[in-house]
Parts: sequence; structure tokens; C-alpha cells
Amino acid sequence: MIKNLLPLIISFVISVIAYPYAIPALRKLKVGQNVRDNGPKTHLTKSGTPTMGGIVILIVFTVVGALFSLNSEISLVIILTTFLYGMIGFADDYIKVVKHRSMGLRAWQKLLAQFVVLLGFILYFYLRSNVGTKVLIPFTGGFENGIYIDLGYAFIPVFLLVFLGTVNGANLTDGLDGLCGKVTIALSVFFLVVTILGNTGIAPSVSAMIGALVGFICYNSNPASVFMGDTGALAIGGFVASTAFLTQTPIYIAIVGFIYLAEVLSDIIQIGYFKISGGKRIFKMAPIHHHFELCGYVETKITTNFTVVTIIMVVAAIIGFTWR
Repeated sequence: MIKNLLPLIISFVISVIAYPYAIPALRKLKVGQNVRDNGPKTHLTKSGTPTMGGIVILIVFTVVGALFSLNSEISLVIILTTFLYGMIGFADDYIKVVKHRSMGLRAWQKLLAQFVVLLGFILYFYLRSNVGTKVLIPFTGGFENGIYIDLGYAFIPVFLLVFLGTVNGANLTDGLDGLCGKVTIALSVFFLVVTILGNTGIAPSVSAMIGALVGFICYNSNPASVFMGDTGALAIGGFVASTAFLTQTPIYIAIVGFIYLAEVLSDIIQIGYFKISGGKRIFKMAPIHHHFELCGYVETKITTNFTVVTIIMVVAAIIGFTWR
């Protein structure tokens, strides 16, 4: 137990120490956040706040996680997948805030890069891992006594849908001070419990991510001194998705990552309805956290409520994993 929690403590301490140096460095590089003119007016005060703070999360997680996972190939694969997704986000951030090209990576470039990483992950999944195409059905028990469903040939499309949906869900959730970080910390507790109980060898990497995120939240809570940017958001999405698939728990993402799902669905519904209705909207703004903002809820209340919802879902998921 101590070995599994030590990466959390070390990652947290390093992150807390690193950000007071990283934030001024980011300011010198003039990597300030560009706030959309058509977004909530309350966000205009955030303009210029250093972004790309996810680089600290990524470095701390990668180094600490790897040091404690040298004997676990599967954990190292999660770390590598997370790192590569973080690098895609870093390229996007760099082009946007350093090169001052507002689009960042073009949509096809970002999607292609993600597919290349996914291809490597899938090859490992089939050629090296012993995980297989079975996934655990939620609330039926744990690894040993739970009920599994074999996806068979449907595994690849499900894999792509869940993986890309999770990555984009994390990215969309990163829209309010502290929101993505706090939600991800909460849902990562589920994976920490699962990986410890299952003795999977993955727990140190999950622990390292939680520690790095807790350290980040110390500087990202409202009012934020730094944002994670796509560097952090894409890394988080890659981490959650790869951990879920390598522990045969991808269905659980819909439960513990309910906020991710709500953010993605609200965006899809808004865009779809806008197109078929000739310009009408269901939400005041998407993704859904902006809708609540425009309904009059203060940012801190939205973040707190979304985090509480995630905690409730995580508790339910842990009970469902351990009850039999």
C-alpha cells in the first residue's frame, strides 16, 4: 500500500515546488490564454493567464510514474501513451500561443496524430498484452468474480469511440478554473482502488497522476494562476482511456467520467441541433458548464457541483466493483 501511494506524495511535492518557477517562466514566454470573444464575459479577466501548465503535470507524471513502474510493462505503456497524447497537446498549444496561429494544429493533423498513437497502443494490446477483448460489466463484482462481456470484432470500433470520446471529453471539461483537474482526481481514485485491489502493477502510475494533479490544482483553483492547456487535457484523456482499457474497465468511464460524457454529449447535441434546426440552440452555450454559467451560476459553484457528482459516481462504482 505504501509503495502504491508514495508516487502520489512525491508527485505532489515536486509539482507544488515546480509551479512557482514554471509560472513565471511561462509568463516570460508570453504563453497567455486567449479568451474567446463569444464566450462568457466573466472569462475575459482570464486573458493572459499562463497556459501550457500541463507540461509540469506531464513531466512529473512521466518521470515519477516510470521510476515506480520499471517492473511493470503495462504501466509503462500507460505512461508512454499519456506522454504521447500530451505531446500532441503540447504541439497544439505551442502553435496557438507561441506561433500565434489561433487554430493550433489543424483538425486533421490532431486526429491523425491521435490515430498514430492509438495504432501503437492497439498493436501492443493485441500482440503483447494478455488483456484480450473482454470488458468488465459494472456492478457485477471485481476482476475475479465479476461478469465480463467479450466484444470480439466490435472491440476496435468501441475502442476508438471510447478512447477518442474520453480524450475529447477531458479537453472540453478543461473550461473552468480547477474543473478538469478536480474531476480527474476524483475519477482517478476509482482506478487507484481498482488497480490496487487487482494487483495489476498499474497503481504507481495512477498514483503519480493523482499527485501531479493535486499539485496543479493548488495553482489552478479559482482564480487560476495557470491553465493546463491541451498539453494537460489531452494527456489526461490518454491516461484515463489507456488505464481503463488495460484494466478491462472501459465501461466504467461512462460512470466515473460522467462529467466528461456530459460535456461531449452537450457539445454534439448543440452542434447537431443547430445544423438541423437552422440556427436554434438547446443550451445557452456548449459545452454544458458554459450553459450553467450563462444561467447565473458562479464558476466555483459549477466546479464544486461537477466534482461532487463525480465523487458520488466514483463511490457508486467502487461499491459496484467490490460488493460481491
